[in-house]
Amino acid sequence: MAHWLIKSEPHKWSWDDQVKAGKAGTHWNGVRNHVAKQNLMAMTLGEQAFFYHSNEGKEIVGIVEVSKLYYPDPSDESGKFGMCDFRAVKPLKTPVGLATVKADPRFAKMMLVANSRLSVQPVTDEEWALVCAIGGL
Repeated sequence: MAHWLIKSEPHKWSWDDQVKAGKAGTHWNGVRNHVAKQNLMAMTLGEQAFFYHSNEGKEIVGIVEVSKLYYPDPSDESGKFGMCDFRAVKPLKTPVGLATVKADPRFAKMMLVANSRLSVQPVTDEEWALVCAIGGL
């Protein structure tokens, strides 16, 4: 299974909001980038993603799981973009900040460093294990 990272601005949708969505989870809408769209389309049920607070906090705070596969995003008037649903799995014991990731040479090729603006990104198995270890999981 692949691993991912999805970003949200906490004032729009935070980790706490994701947890409150409960076991059913909620949709991840508003993606308007074709590479991010392709990443959403590549996801399979049960795959996990890091939940990243962007702009405010700039840190990986939890793990979510794909609970519904890609489908049309009704907020997209062009009809070109879609979304997946995610449910919260668990928080990181210690959030992993962007500064920590950038300072560690083992993350030099991580998409969060190489293309930090992409809102839905793949994460390698090695990167996943490192973040989990740093985050106390």
